[in-house]
Amino acid sequence: MNGGVSVSMKQWKIFAAFVSIFLIAYYLPLANLKVTAAILEAFKMLQWYARNHTLACVVPALFIAGGIITFLSKEAVLRHLGPKANKVEAYSVASVSGTVLAVCSCSVLPMFAGIYRIGAGLGPASAFLYSGPALNILAIFLTARVLGFQIGVARAVGAIVFGIIIGLIMAVVFRKDEEVRMEAAAATPEPPPARRSLWQTVLYFACMMAFLIFSDWYNPGNVVVHRTDGSEIPAVLLQETKDEVLVQVDRPIAGMKVGEKIALAKIDIVRMEEAQSWVMTIYHAKWYLAGAMGLAVLLMVWRWFDREEVAEWMHNTWDFAKLLVPLLFGGVFIVGFLGALLPDKQVAALVGDNSLQSNVIASVIGCLFYFATLTEIPILQALFEHGMHQGPALALLLAGPALSLPSLLVIRSVIGNKKTAVFTGLVVVMATIVGMIYGTIA
Repeated sequence: MNGGVSVSMKQWKIFAAFVSIFLIAYYLPLANLKVTAAILEAFKMLQWYARNHTLACVVPALFIAGGIITFLSKEAVLRHLGPKANKVEAYSVASVSGTVLAVCSCSVLPMFAGIYRIGAGLGPASAFLYSGPALNILAIFLTARVLGFQIGVARAVGAIVFGIIIGLIMAVVFRKDEEVRMEAAAATPEPPPARRSLWQTVLYFACMMAFLIFSDWYNPGNVVVHRTDGSEIPAVLLQETKDEVLVQVDRPIAGMKVGEKIALAKIDIVRMEEAQSWVMTIYHAKWYLAGAMGLAVLLMVWRWFDREEVAEWMHNTWDFAKLLVPLLFGGVFIVGFLGALLPDKQVAALVGDNSLQSNVIASVIGCLFYFATLTEIPILQALFEHGMHQGPALALLLAGPALSLPSLLVIRSVIGNKKTAVFTGLVVVMATIVGMIYGTIA
């Protein structure tokens, strides 16, 4: 009976998706210039995402998620991250993982799905889901350098505390669901003995993680654009497509204000001179470093894994890809469309004071819009120039990197509507409260 209901609901969802697409195609006002411009911007953002995040970020994370399901011991996950695990250990590991991973939410999502499905408790998994991208060490340092030391420290402390509190509340609210899930897990047959020693498994996953970190190593984007007309623009590179780049002016120059965004055709650019730093040194060597880690993984797979295990790994990875990739791509497209309809000046006008309304708006925007690693900083810099208050700025920083419309679609597919709604509500409420407090004392 339940199986029949489940199939019926699935068919109704497919039907609803067909109807939605039909109605959008039927009524979309293509004669409206703003709408057609927004559609173009949505495709530009999707192309940027495909060129800069899919192969370097999403694909390695999918292989890691498949590896977690296939090779990681369920007993080990339950012992360290399960509902009955030591809470200090479980939440400490989950909440500070972002400092080690240094990846964005695109990479965290498949890993979250993997550890949750293999038996991690909802609380520690939620803490990891929030803190993983929010506590990116590069983003914390860049926030402090560009936006101010105080807001950088507030972001770092808030990310750790948020992760722990959100995880604990999720575990309490859904305690009964977790008990049922753990009973079902306990009833499953015992897995066969491990075919590898602990150090071999640890080394395999460490090299996989290192590959992801290096392949997804982000360029902060500080450049001086030298144009064919002889002019120079000191800017931050926000987005690059096949034919043009979108930059944001980061120092005032003749005729341009700090925070102004300019789309430049590549044929009009002589060169882009990059700022030199250790981050950029690693960035230029990232594919050599990632390649070394990839070769190490291939060697380990060749020596330590049999064909049946590899086939199962590929099968699990493909299952994750079918589940997550369409949701990520669809979410990125929608965010690109909506973002084009909300210019910076209009957003800044909504968050120009430290009121409850301003902080709620900033938190909701942060939860819906997609911010790639580090790009939230120049975006906030532009919003500051247009009058954004410090409180809503912190609220957006605490809500933005961890959540977005694409990630919400993925989270919903993993833990369901109710848990996703509670998780999102907790992020919005806590970001709003902390933003108001910070805006009062800053």
